[in-house]
Amino acid sequence: MSDQLTLPAEPRERAGKGASRALRGEGRVPAVVYGAKKEPLSIHIEEKLLVKMLETGHFMNSVVEIKVDGGKHRTLPKDVQFHPVTSRPIHVDFFRLAKGSKVQVNIPCRFVDEEASPGLKRGGVLNVVRHELELMCDVANIPDEIVISLDGLDIGDSVHFSDISLPEGSTSVIDDRDFTIAGVTAPSALKSDAEEAAEDEEGVEGEEGEAAEGEEGAEGEGGDAQAKDGE
Repeated sequence: MSDQLTLPAEPRERAGKGASRALRGEGRVPAVVYGAKKEPLSIHIEEKLLVKMLETGHFMNSVVEIKVDGGKHRTLPKDVQFHPVTSRPIHVDFFRLAKGSKVQVNIPCRFVDEEASPGLKRGGVLNVVRHELELMCDVANIPDEIVISLDGLDIGDSVHFSDISLPEGSTSVIDDRDFTIAGVTAPSALKSDAEEAAEDEEGVEGEEGEAAEGEEGAEGEGGDAQAKDGE
């Protein structure tokens, strides 16, 4: 699990688009803390510090302790809104964590042991079906990533959910099927060679069939000629 992040904040006294726009002009980002059967708390945070945390790559599955007005709120980021043109963060939702609770998070997959995959050594391509896994995790044990080994995978082989191990306290949100996470597929060059070989084989079979039909036709014509001579 990622180290807990700490984010100082200030209470947001005014709501509305105008107030939010003014905060952004001062380098602040409006945010809200909600959940755990408590009243929502409107706050604003420093944009530069938020961007720095976002750049870590694991902000969305890190526990963030928000300090405001002398109090501490243990949270999990649930949504970050970005400006459509500038891509600057313009609002953040934080979900307040209750002790002993579970939360739904998207955890990224990291694939290792590529050099131990016979299929990849032969030029196969890793086809990733799910870059993230939707998991229910204990708030005290949220993983940074799920490491998946490709050891032994040949062309045509796949990694399913049942093939991986999850941290203690984590379960899949999808529990009604053993879904595919990734697989090793044949490269386009091999596919083309196989297709050409199949087409060549079909062509040979077609030529043999036409030759056989021609022989049968010749035999039939010879029989008709003999019958006429007999008459």
